[in-house]
Amino acid sequence: MLIDRATIFVRSGKGGHGCMSFRREKYIPKGGPDGGDGGRGGDVILVGDESLGTLLSLTPRPHYRAESGQGGMGKSRIGRNGEHCIVKIPLGTLVHDRDTGELIADICEDGQEIIVARGGEGGRGNESFKSSTNQTPREWTPGGEWIERTLSLELKLIADIGLVGLPNAGKSTMLRSVSRARPKVADYPFTTLSPHLGIAELPRHRRLLVADIPGLIEGAAEGAGLGHDFLRHIERTNRIVHVIDVMPFDGSDPVENYRAIRRELGEYSETLAGKPETLVLNKIDLVPEAERASHLEALLEGLACPTAPLVVSGLTGEGVDVLLEKLWKEVHEEKPGGWETSAS
Repeated sequence: MLIDRATIFVRSGKGGHGCMSFRREKYIPKGGPDGGDGGRGGDVILVGDESLGTLLSLTPRPHYRAESGQGGMGKSRIGRNGEHCIVKIPLGTLVHDRDTGELIADICEDGQEIIVARGGEGGRGNESFKSSTNQTPREWTPGGEWIERTLSLELKLIADIGLVGLPNAGKSTMLRSVSRARPKVADYPFTTLSPHLGIAELPRHRRLLVADIPGLIEGAAEGAGLGHDFLRHIERTNRIVHVIDVMPFDGSDPVENYRAIRRELGEYSETLAGKPETLVLNKIDLVPEAERASHLEALLEGLACPTAPLVVSGLTGEGVDVLLEKLWKEVHEEKPGGWETSAS
């Protein structure tokens, strides 16, 4: 189950109060001030964790509080600092302040740490105020206050490839074919209701991370179907793989279906519409051998693409290996060091 939005409440720790104390021991009159400083309050820290895939772990426990610092004590004893509160979140998470809308952090690296609520400073004890002109100070300061914030977390999957297309175009079947992911597959639309991730294994220890995005339909910008709710996950992908059903069960035109999805991508984001795209003609196994050549020729003429689409069958696996090799080269062609660097 993919939980890609969450709201959490965080509160840092208070600083410990400074202490006002004077040394009192037998035979030592006028011992002087010995009140220690208070300890610092703990911070609330978000940490990127690549082992997490969703925000599910945050939903049953939405409140996170750091420990307050201990107050200073006599005999020049300093209060203990409060423990930090560590909150682990998946990579690809955007953190916003819910009240102001400010983008606080974009967690995209394993181990990346962001302090979202800093603990209060410890107060000063009266010993720190002593001087040659103020030998018996009675001043002390309270510890700093805690910071409270309500954070909105939004997960955007980080994948090499994002599969887009109409419902029942065969995206889930293709993901099952290239990886060990097991999204639901059925003969009716909208079987995929949330994004799925899969790792495609290639020879020589190479991998591609593939995201299957729930199907779009024309009018998604106005809320039709599942709307645009999941398209933000494609914004971080290296490129789009547009899956086209060559034999739609409803008798629709594959070329018009392709154009409808392109319009929806453009309405959502110019950046998304401008991403590199690989066209894949899927379900070729449904076209009789004798009719394939003429059927594909008509499709290619209507699509008028600068590069020829790849013809595959996610069900039988036909053309899938060729597709993966092509995608690997396209994803990594601009990375320095070749695929050995990327796959290490």
